[in-house]
Amino acid sequence: MYFYAARQPILDKEKKLFAYELLFRDSIDNIFPDIDADEATTKMIEASNFNLGISEFTGNKPAFINFTLETLAQGYPETLTTEEVVVEILETVKPGKKLLAICKDLHEKGYTIALDDYIHQPVWQHFYPFISIIKIDWQDTSIATIKDVKVAIQDFPHIKLLAEKVETYEEYNQALELDFELFQGFFFAKPEMVKTKSLSPSQMAMAELLYETSKKDLDLASITSVFERDVTLSYKLLRYANSAIFKRRNEISTIKQALVTLGSEELKRFLGLMFASNINPDKPSELINAAMVRAKFCELMASEVKPPIDNSIAFLTGLLSLIDAIVDEELTSILSKLPLAQEIKDTLLTRKGAMAALIMLLEFIERAEWSKTSAVIETLGLEKSDVIKSYNEAIAWADEQSSTKN
Repeated sequence: MYFYAARQPILDKEKKLFAYELLFRDSIDNIFPDIDADEATTKMIEASNFNLGISEFTGNKPAFINFTLETLAQGYPETLTTEEVVVEILETVKPGKKLLAICKDLHEKGYTIALDDYIHQPVWQHFYPFISIIKIDWQDTSIATIKDVKVAIQDFPHIKLLAEKVETYEEYNQALELDFELFQGFFFAKPEMVKTKSLSPSQMAMAELLYETSKKDLDLASITSVFERDVTLSYKLLRYANSAIFKRRNEISTIKQALVTLGSEELKRFLGLMFASNINPDKPSELINAAMVRAKFCELMASEVKPPIDNSIAFLTGLLSLIDAIVDEELTSILSKLPLAQEIKDTLLTRKGAMAALIMLLEFIERAEWSKTSAVIETLGLEKSDVIKSYNEAIAWADEQSSTKN
């Protein structure tokens, strides 16, 4: 059994990961309005307790989960620990004595409570002592209303404002100026600004290595030569290959030994992570994590599409599908500088073909656009269970890579 869910990151002011919101259904087919909110929450709780722990899906970060009045009254939040869940009260729940009593009880038990898509009304002031987070839809709330909310909560400094549906860096900066502390939306996955800049020698060396490792037949001499021209990259390779995770009889002392020890698959992953995480160190780590999820998902699904795609090509294409956001530069400009296979460039630029469809499928899953997800799965002739299994495995793998790196 697998979570049929998307996880959307919630970042803090430093663009570091704070939590995930889980957007759950019991299958890809079961999308709103075909399932009511009570059932959706119930299925989430069942899945988290009996199939796959929420902490495994969120990398031990808190999970924002939507609750209706009925599921709150049933005590469902208490089936999860206070560290695992942020109790997010759906916007459809009306403030009243019953809800107030539930919030007070959960607060006393140590649970974090958030109000989703907050509509400002004086009656909510009774809830402020027990509420930790107020989520405001950035696209649907005026600045004047936000200022009214700030005045209303000024005597409750424990309350954090969370701006959701933040789509651009301009909106993120505007929310910062209005004292928002948490942010949800796809602003971090888009280029911050369009600019042109050159890649450092190390970045160019990694790009060249990515190209070499995307070939079906590795040219060990060429790869060794690239490493030998870059001292920093060579040091990182040797340090990585000497780690305890690789079984070996002797210490590694040459580039060639290190490459043989890693093998092509592990080398490819090492280079991908190095390139993505070092090309722009100021970027949110969650953006790099998202790129790694895409890379692994594309690698896992490459053999399932028709005709099958080379898994090395699929991994690298998925990894680079967010490169414009990572580098903050137009995609055409970036790709013109990188010595990549034309197949990869064409996929990313034209957005046509099976490989591009896999990336589009990921984008729909990330945004929990389930009807579009189903349509792409059907077009590609994939099994829905295989897609969800691969997506969950990709998330787990990317989280593991990130924790190892940190």
